[in-house]
This record gives sequence, structure tokens and C-alpha cells, in this order.
Amino acid sequence: MASNAVSQEFARKVSGEDVTVAEWSFMRALCDLEPTPPSVLAESMGMTKGAISKLAERLVAKGLVERTESQQDKRAHSLSLTPEGRAKIPVLASLADENDAEFFGVLTKEEHETLDRILRVLAERRELRATPVD
Repeated sequence: MASNAVSQEFARKVSGEDVTVAEWSFMRALCDLEPTPPSVLAESMGMTKGAISKLAERLVAKGLVERTESQQDKRAHSLSLTPEGRAKIPVLASLADENDAEFFGVLTKEEHETLDRILRVLAERRELRATPVD
């Protein structure tokens, strides 16, 4: 219930910026790697190339991501954020921080540390490496 509540509220917040949670995750990952080929982004996010392609299409249509053809291989391309996409990163990051503060701010410091420790152990034991997206 807690996970769903956190996720649903964050989805509501980012929808006000005309992006989905998956698109935000894509943009955030791309911000650290740009420019990058879709295959590299797919691997870093733990997604299929098809899923990355669909997200890229949506973000290109929104003017937040652009494709650049490779000079060496015209079949290959790289993805990067547009200036509009780059400008949206701090806005969306602020919404993520706000969402976390609203939900987890009710915990004491000790409770927060315990939750963090337990979730890290769970992620490690389940070998979770990428943020799940829809």
C-alpha cells in the first residue's frame, strides 16, 4: 500500500509537467549518459530496446529528447536531452524530492535509517540494479 501510494502521488505530480514516471526515469538516466545510443540506455535502465524506443518516441514528440545520427553509421543514432528537456530535469527532481519528503518525512531519523537499511538489503539480495518503470 505504501509503495503504491508513493508511486501514484508522484505520477500525479509529474503529470502536471506533462511527463510520466517512466519518461522521468528515462530523462534522468539520459541526463547522466548523454549523448548515448538507445542500446546503452536500455542496458543501464534494465529495459528492452523496444521499450526505450517507445519512450524515446514519446519524448521526441514532446520536444524533450532529440536524436542525432551517427556520422560513421547512418543507421545508428544517439539520444540526448533538448534544452527544454534539460530545463525540466531540476523541476522534476524537485517534485521527486517533495514527494519523498511528504511520505517519508513522518518517520523519525532512526526509522528512516532502518527503512533505508532494510530496502538496501532487499535490493541487494534480489539483485535489483535498475529502477522499475512502466
